[in-house]
Amino acid sequence: MNKLIINVLCAFLFSTVAFSQTINDLINKVSLDSLVKTVNEFSGEVPTVVNGNTVTISSRISNNNDVAADYIKQKFQQFDNLTITDQVYSANGRNIIATQIGKTNPNDIYIVCAHYDSVTSYCADDNASGTATVLEIARILSAQCLDNTIVYALWDEEENGLLGANYYATQASNNSANILGVLNIDMMAHDGNNDNNFDIDVLPIANSIAMKDDLLNVLSTHGFNLVVNVVNPGTEYSDHSRFWNNGYSAVLVGESWATSDRTPHYHLPTDRIQYFNLPYYHELAKFIFAYMVTKGGLVNVDNTITASGSTLTANQSSATYQWYNCDTDMAISGATNQSYAPTFNGTFAVEVTSGTCTERSECTLFNTLGLSSFNSDDIILYPNPVENELKIELKVGGEVTMSLFNISGKLIVTHTLQQRKNSINLKDVPSGVYFVNIRTSQKTGTYKIVKE
Repeated sequence: MNKLIINVLCAFLFSTVAFSQTINDLINKVSLDSLVKTVNEFSGEVPTVVNGNTVTISSRISNNNDVAADYIKQKFQQFDNLTITDQVYSANGRNIIATQIGKTNPNDIYIVCAHYDSVTSYCADDNASGTATVLEIARILSAQCLDNTIVYALWDEEENGLLGANYYATQASNNSANILGVLNIDMMAHDGNNDNNFDIDVLPIANSIAMKDDLLNVLSTHGFNLVVNVVNPGTEYSDHSRFWNNGYSAVLVGESWATSDRTPHYHLPTDRIQYFNLPYYHELAKFIFAYMVTKGGLVNVDNTITASGSTLTANQSSATYQWYNCDTDMAISGATNQSYAPTFNGTFAVEVTSGTCTERSECTLFNTLGLSSFNSDDIILYPNPVENELKIELKVGGEVTMSLFNISGKLIVTHTLQQRKNSINLKDVPSGVYFVNIRTSQKTGTYKIVKE
């Protein structure tokens, strides 16, 4: 094991200018690590925590999948700006639906959906892949203000005859819901010959053909490394067809059955994430996200901040502001101006309200106290990259505090270091880039690590 002395990142987020997020910026937030983590948990490859209990989602078969439904509901509850509906429609049927109300056209509705039930264990491609993508889109878009309403829907009992989607679509039709488009995802992670082909299944019902054309325009505009097969007439053997039956525009997006490149593990317990084509899966998820953010319509609110000297400034002008301490997720009393000068070290965000739209910035790690930096051999962190245990050796005295932040500046964990040699358990921390801030009353240092 090699010990690595990591250079202190003296300027980490301390004098950074961030710019208003574009559609391309948001597309780049679609995280393969996040998708893989969700698929691993949802398909039962690894344990997860649901309602405070450590569980393994060993079954998503419709008569025994309440834990899976609770997992989805819990995921949605972690996101902002969503109204969650736990739609129980029969003894075994339970749709989980999250709605993000549009700020300009709340009655104009677009749906992105997938079924979450399965026919046997694992079923990673069919359809944990689609479920994870819907959750990932909700994770990113729920933090944005949108012109139109987006419904993130995860259906039950697709495998029993499209029952969950049928219930929702029938109810929507009975209530004259103004659904302008339904994008259904069913199996999207297999590309056996690496040709990047995928299918759009469509029928000339309502404006489904125009919806397909919009998807092709998104594909061309953003230059995704994908090859499209338009299937017309498209299959009716997935949830989108229940919206066709009720006169709504809908398409199916998924791996290329049109070229006979479906997973060979279809409806088998060998359908596991180890057989995913991960670059293909990631690219297709980004494409679907691009369509949904385009149809949602970004409201032009700049939720970024500039950090300079001892001051944080919201980049959006002519708005109302509330600054937050991200370490506690509490509003800072009196901090309601466009600029804020923190009086203590920490991570901060601003909530910006412009018209009817409220957005919160990402958290920014900020050092205002002018503490001097550690010497290069005062702090030793290893191994880097780290898998489970991060070792921290100290050559400084006094009370020492260690804080771990993700790439967005969000506090993940904090510890008081009381030994010369310390071990920090990172086993349950997702893979990615992190920053370790170590500070005493007189010195501070921030170190970059990679969690594998």
